[in-house]
Amino acid sequence: MLEHKKIRNLSDYFVELNKRQSKEVYFYRINGYSEEIGEFIRKYYDVARRTGVVIEGKIPNPDEKNLAYYSEIMGMDFRMDPDFIAASLKKWLPRMNDFQRQNVTASIYDSLDTMRKGGKTENMLKNAYIKFMCWLYYKFERIVNRLGENNIPKILYEGDVGNYELMLISILSNAGCDVVMLQYHGDQGYLKLDPMSLRSDELQINGMQPFPQGYCIKTVRDEIQKEANNERLYGKRPSVHNCTNAWIKGKGLCDIRESIAVRGNDPRFFYNCFCRINGAEDKLTYTNELFQLYQELKNAKRKVVIVNEEIPKPTPEEIAGVRRGNYTRQDQMIFELACNIKYTANVELQRIMHKAFVDVVLVEAGEDGENLNRLTNKAIYLLCWLKRYMPQLFSNWKLPEVGCFIYMGGCKNENEAMLLSFFARLPVDVLILCPNLNVECCLKDKLLYEVNYQESLNINRFPEDNSQVKIGTVAYHAERELDTLMYQDTGLYRNQQYGKANIISLQTMYEEIKILWNQELKYRPSFSTVDGVVNIPVIFAKVSGVKDGLLEPYWVSIKELITDDTLVIKSVPYIEATAPNPMKAFSAEFFKNGRLQRNKIKSHSKYPYGILREEIQEFMLDKLQSLIDQKLVKGIGENGTEYTVIAQILNLPKEIVRMIQRFDFTKKNPKLIYINTSEKVISLEDSILTAFLNLIGFDIVFFVPTGYQSIEKYFNKNLMEEHQIGEYKYDLQVPDLKSISLKSTRPGRRNKFFKRGN
Repeated sequence: MLEHKKIRNLSDYFVELNKRQSKEVYFYRINGYSEEIGEFIRKYYDVARRTGVVIEGKIPNPDEKNLAYYSEIMGMDFRMDPDFIAASLKKWLPRMNDFQRQNVTASIYDSLDTMRKGGKTENMLKNAYIKFMCWLYYKFERIVNRLGENNIPKILYEGDVGNYELMLISILSNAGCDVVMLQYHGDQGYLKLDPMSLRSDELQINGMQPFPQGYCIKTVRDEIQKEANNERLYGKRPSVHNCTNAWIKGKGLCDIRESIAVRGNDPRFFYNCFCRINGAEDKLTYTNELFQLYQELKNAKRKVVIVNEEIPKPTPEEIAGVRRGNYTRQDQMIFELACNIKYTANVELQRIMHKAFVDVVLVEAGEDGENLNRLTNKAIYLLCWLKRYMPQLFSNWKLPEVGCFIYMGGCKNENEAMLLSFFARLPVDVLILCPNLNVECCLKDKLLYEVNYQESLNINRFPEDNSQVKIGTVAYHAERELDTLMYQDTGLYRNQQYGKANIISLQTMYEEIKILWNQELKYRPSFSTVDGVVNIPVIFAKVSGVKDGLLEPYWVSIKELITDDTLVIKSVPYIEATAPNPMKAFSAEFFKNGRLQRNKIKSHSKYPYGILREEIQEFMLDKLQSLIDQKLVKGIGENGTEYTVIAQILNLPKEIVRMIQRFDFTKKNPKLIYINTSEKVISLEDSILTAFLNLIGFDIVFFVPTGYQSIEKYFNKNLMEEHQIGEYKYDLQVPDLKSISLKSTRPGRRNKFFKRGN
């Protein structure tokens, strides 16, 4: 029999017998996990699967058919005698040679003898012997004739081992077989059978943790199969590969400038750089350095692509150009989409692209929560962008050329990050510039090299010509730093600091409207700024009736709310349905598949808001899209009302546009007071306007002395807080609010100014 010895390291298991220090075999229990152990189990499983035995769960007891066949061939005799056991093995397992049979015989006899000394009866020894013989034939026949050979057979067992299973596995181990037992629940069960660990050793190495939840041989097998399937996705591999960053000196722009010829000369590689530079080394010279870099790249006849702030999303036409099908399996999807990569001018470059595409999509597939649909969409985006930039980066490409892709501003989403990881595995230098330290790039990649500077610079375009080179003075940058210190998380805000806002509708008492009305927004409850977006608390209310039926105080209360930035509507409707609107004719082409066609809108000759600040235009279009998405007005998505909404919001009265243009989200917001003393219902156009201005951030109050539902007809939701303040009054005429004094008015003059209409 062979000796049990301890291993020096896990690789000893894969050493051939004649290269081991002695005639030794290994039998270890593994009760914990680490990356090293995980790799060992994968390799050991692969060997055991091909040249040994893998046991998942218990070894099944011999059934009636097994026992009947054994009885037919061997009979049911039993003698506790080595010669009897040897003769039986020769007949039952004829492929064993004499040496193997001798070792197995001795090992079986020793095990049965131990049982006998432990007080087991003759009948119990016989049952154990027959069980061993059946197991050897039905479960281990493939390895019994290889026991003790130079390529030692392997047994991999998972789970909580039983007493007879442990005895048989020990018999095979003693006869010349390596064994590994995976015990996911620890060693307690095993030690009840072998308290002194005489039959096997416990593996103890640094860094062991409990096995991951759900870990088992099946997951190992599935992972190996998955890798084998993935390997088939690559097809013929390229003969050259990327050597990314291994050659760089870590100096950022200097590494990008480095001549391709001096980066390396091994023909098996192309030498590229993948670098992100955060901040600026020197604010005064940063822009000029970038301009000089661009000039040097062009002079070196390098192919350069520069993208600022955002990588434009693929257009519907680009997406339609990707051949694809309906996929149920990840490997099928990757294989078929990869067939879109064509570069007939250079087959080697096509293979490089194919491999890089498969690599990055497989990495993305491994991320938690990644589903097939979402992964397919990401892969399609990748192919669209590759096709878009391929002519600029790879026209007439040949080794060792390396293009350059420069992205100013950093990745905003997973799709952009995936593209840059993809480009970094092609003959392309990828340079990501993030001079503004307040804006984070979401890209993570093991190949990425980062350069970090302390200075922060707010610049969003790469200077490609002299006209774009702007160099700030020392005083200018000092002012920007002071600006940051004063207006970041201090409760102080500079003018027009924010370009985006969301509304929060305040629920108030009627008396609180007057208190909150003229307050700066930053002092209102629930005001906040999060990730560059202002959360604005606004008033949207309907006031029904007249308090105590007294008209003079009623009109005075309205006059008190009129500020310099308040629009007062006294005549219903404010916008007539028949009013001319030049945008009606174009609203259908401005809206497609539930989305505003912003480029079409902003490039249209009739677009009225092109003179506004860019962020205000985007803000207004955002709120228009939100108004449609939330279906705040009845008929949206049902009878085409969305086109009326688009036409109306793109044709706002000039006075309202100017109010929006000067609206600073951290200061006082513009107001709308809408007085309806009649029985008229406000128009659809007025409903659209007020719903939109609410989303913009206006305070809006409807004064309805009649208490009628004159303003709710076209709203889909209960948008307003209604306050019932007193007696309903009818047929009132709105006085000249400008002439009303906010001082107390004598009772004798009341009828002169506050009379009922005829």
